[in-house]
Amino acid sequence: MANTWFESVAEAHRRAKRRLPKSVYGALVAGSEQGMTLRDNIDAYNEIGFAPHIGDLPDERDLATTVMGQDVSMPVLISPTGVQAVHPDGELAVARASAARGVAMGLSSFGSRPIEDVVAANPQTFFQTYWVGDRDAIAGRMARAKQAGAKGMIVTLDWTFSEGRDWGSPTIPERLDLKTMAQFAPQGITHPRWLLRYLRAGHLPNLKTPNVDADPDPAAAPTFFGAYGEWMQTKQPRWADIAWMREQWDGPFMVKGVMRIDDAKRAVDAGATTISVSNHGGNNMDGTPATLRALPGIAEAVGDDVEVVLDGGVRRGSDVVKALCLGARAVMIGRAYLWGLAAEGQAGVENVLDILRNDIDSNLLGLRRASVRDLTRDDIIVPPSFGEKLSSRTTGPAESVRA
Repeated sequence: MANTWFESVAEAHRRAKRRLPKSVYGALVAGSEQGMTLRDNIDAYNEIGFAPHIGDLPDERDLATTVMGQDVSMPVLISPTGVQAVHPDGELAVARASAARGVAMGLSSFGSRPIEDVVAANPQTFFQTYWVGDRDAIAGRMARAKQAGAKGMIVTLDWTFSEGRDWGSPTIPERLDLKTMAQFAPQGITHPRWLLRYLRAGHLPNLKTPNVDADPDPAAAPTFFGAYGEWMQTKQPRWADIAWMREQWDGPFMVKGVMRIDDAKRAVDAGATTISVSNHGGNNMDGTPATLRALPGIAEAVGDDVEVVLDGGVRRGSDVVKALCLGARAVMIGRAYLWGLAAEGQAGVENVLDILRNDIDSNLLGLRRASVRDLTRDDIIVPPSFGEKLSSRTTGPAESVRA
């Protein structure tokens, strides 16, 4: 029997690349335009060093923390990602894996599995949405998430519908009819393991988005591009709209996509309990700096008012530790767990989480820290040129947010 275990996220990535059809893999790794932000998200971690100790090291280390009201086993969360066609179990495999490892999960409103099923698999689920449709539609979507048992709400704001990638945009079909299946057949045939998984599961990749509507009936769900089209046609939200969303949700509320200090302050004014320093994994405006560079200024400005988490480029437990040293409460991972999912399904996601856990623990030992909550900037070496505070200006009084 083949060994399914892998020792690094990089190996999960290599397996995912081998096993996924070109179009599916391209959708997973793509960044916008030149991919500068995509690369910088990863490269920024290499500019930070550690200042380790060699004596009086702790025999036991505590990785547990609390994020958005949930006790989690380590400072890592599953970031919400759209339709997960890398494996037939999709979000359900991720939910089961994260639950098994004591990790909270973010579920995308553009995901392929109903929120009711995902919450059943991992009760520590946060629901993510965009500003799509009118207020009635948005309120209905949020009410459904609350009824399903979601523990928190995530609203993602960092998306400008940018198009064009220097290496070519992946081809994603609207639906899997006979014509489309014939078109993509060569990719499936050349990647038999991916295709065989779906054949064994008894269904083709699900390209519908069953969480966009308030109606839980899967038959009523729009396709991914149907939902995306509605999103493109919806007028952009104002901060007052985000404050209104916060009023509809009486639990933890995250604003995701913050890269500037003034926006972080506006999110706090709008009632956010958590903000995510994020550039959409390099898929938004290319040329935006790495999230790790923006993190220290934002954490310093609003870290006493809200929880600050980070996503973007996390591939190792040492990346997690560096983010915590710079002010994050936790990190969110996206591509890392999707590679594990593509490589080995639920077991692959568990493998990725175990790699991160072991690496975090090892780094705590070397830094002589008994808990992730004890990490400080003194544990790392930050070059003077690292990062920049992206605007400490505010754009108006707090009262204007509640207009």
